[in-house]
Amino acid sequence: MEQYPVDPKYLNQIFEHIQDGIIVMDQNREILLMNPAAGRLTGWAVGEHVPFCSYCKERKAEAGENRCYLIARNEVPYFLSQMPVYHGKKLDVEMSTALIYQDQDHQEKEYLLVLRDQTLRQKEEEVRLSKMMIKRLIEVQEREHKRLAHELHDGVSQSLYTISVALQAIESTIQADERLHDYVNEVRAELQRAMSDIKAYSHQLRPTSLDGLGLVSALETLIHTIQSTSSLSIELKTNISGRLPSAVEINVYRVIQEGLHNVVKYAEAKKVYLLLVEDQGRLIVEVHDDGKGFDLEQAKGGLGLEHMRERIEQLNGHFHIESAPGKGTTILAKMMLDESGEEIDESHGS
Repeated sequence: MEQYPVDPKYLNQIFEHIQDGIIVMDQNREILLMNPAAGRLTGWAVGEHVPFCSYCKERKAEAGENRCYLIARNEVPYFLSQMPVYHGKKLDVEMSTALIYQDQDHQEKEYLLVLRDQTLRQKEEEVRLSKMMIKRLIEVQEREHKRLAHELHDGVSQSLYTISVALQAIESTIQADERLHDYVNEVRAELQRAMSDIKAYSHQLRPTSLDGLGLVSALETLIHTIQSTSSLSIELKTNISGRLPSAVEINVYRVIQEGLHNVVKYAEAKKVYLLLVEDQGRLIVEVHDDGKGFDLEQAKGGLGLEHMRERIEQLNGHFHIESAPGKGTTILAKMMLDESGEEIDESHGS
């Protein structure tokens, strides 16, 4: 392969602007040259000596062997350890070294030492693990919601229905006792209220229409329920006619459900505009109300808003809220449907 000479000005630009710390040191570890990134990373200066990392400081070196593991073992391409930096603080770094100059007459050597901060990588890994944990918790929560909803619908509701039928049979035998007849009617009315409550609780836990018919159908049911129990008017605009991935459907449903309930409880709004559209593989969700709005700074850290954000981020989406006192509130979420990640595995909860 043909080699081309590198213009020194490019080498200098790389040396000055690369984010890795680059240090030239002699065999005694005295710093001869260093780039700005190395200075920012370590706090060292030219003329000082590179301290031994935590491993080299404690390792057992053979007689006559350089305590620096990288210098002693030229074959090692890189090395992970902690390096003393500012005022005794230790920094997790990835180190590599190479012999770049050797004077045979005076036995002088110069080494290139490259330091890469591992802190950012560790933080990124912590964020990744945190997101994965949140995703798993949401999955477990939804599976449990689905199980409880089925239990309420298929178990408790059926038992109450059986009791209702039994009451009808009893009522037919006590027509002559008006007082007892009135009491049975009161019991039946209370039973109907309990059955209605269980149906509502079951729907809140896991709408049956969401599993059977999809997101749009579940939202239409949710909108009907809210409008029948409040003075709020909700207008839904959507171009979605088919099914979406199950993880998208349940998480988007929960976000919209939380948003609408917040409007009912706090916004004092008259109208809500709900947009749910798919555009070139991207799903756009918008909930806008004409209510009193709120101060975003004061609302930071609220569990409701954070849970909404977490659900959208689990779909690799972007979540944004706009609001101000007297200006209403807009919730906006966007995500790529083909990049939404794994669907929620509900096979264990069915």
